[in-house]
This record gives sequence, C-alpha cells and structure tokens, in this order.
Amino acid sequence: MRMREWIIDWSKGDNLGLFWRLFFLRARTGRKLLRDALTFTLNRMACRHGGYVGNGARFAGPPVLPHGLHGVYISRYASVGARCWIYQNVTIGEVNRKAPAVGEGCLIGAGAVLVGDITVGDHAKIGAGAVVFTDVPAYATVAAQPPRIMVRR
Repeated sequence: MRMREWIIDWSKGDNLGLFWRLFFLRARTGRKLLRDALTFTLNRMACRHGGYVGNGARFAGPPVLPHGLHGVYISRYASVGARCWIYQNVTIGEVNRKAPAVGEGCLIGAGAVLVGDITVGDHAKIGAGAVVFTDVPAYATVAAQPPRIMVRR
C-alpha cells in the first residue's frame, strides 16, 4: 500500500490495526511509565476515532469493527470474545462496576446498548437499536424494544 493510501485510511479511522497492537501491548507490559504512555496514546487514538475503549476491558482477540470505533463505547469492566462484530454507536456499559461478558463470534448491531452484569452467549446476534439488560443464550437473536429473545433450535 502506498503512503498516500495509508494516510487516507488512517485519517478515516478504518485502519485500527495499530490501535489493537498497542492495546494488547499495554496489557502485557509491566512497566508503569510505558503503560501510562500507551494509555495516553490509546485514549487519544480512540477519541480521534470517536469512540472509547476502557483501560481494563478484556478482549480474546481484536473485534471486527466494520465502521471503525465511531461511536463505540466499551466499559473498562467489559469482556469481549474473539471474532465479535461490533457496528457503530454500540454501548457496552457498566452498572455498579459490572459490565457484560460477550461470547465469541457475536454480532452486535448498530446502536445497540448492553448494560449491567449480563452474559451474551457465543454466536448470539443483537439487533440494531436493541437495549439488552438480561442474559442472552448462545445462538440466540435479540431484537426490538423491550428485548425479545428468539432462540434458534
């Protein structure tokens, strides 16, 4: 990729590879000064892209963000499984320092809100605009307001 194309991708916020490399490096580092510098850099990058990923958030692997970090808020107490698709304006928030645990391979639609001490099972789908505050079983689909859970058999 030429330098000009890379700069255009970076300015749009589509290229978050460096963000996730630094995020996982921060989790592995033991030096306070380096961790603080990485935290500052990551907060600036996330703010620049219009999102927030909490300092203590746990990820099994980098999530798939088709629209970048635009409007995505992930609490510092949240845990997200590998290969999760998170669309724009999603909130994974906390209540009393307890946040959702999202399983592997989940799809979270645009504008969805997940709050509280809940568990979202593996390969579950959360529809766009759904507000989820109860546990979601694996392979289920959640849609509408209030959330209706539709389990695949």
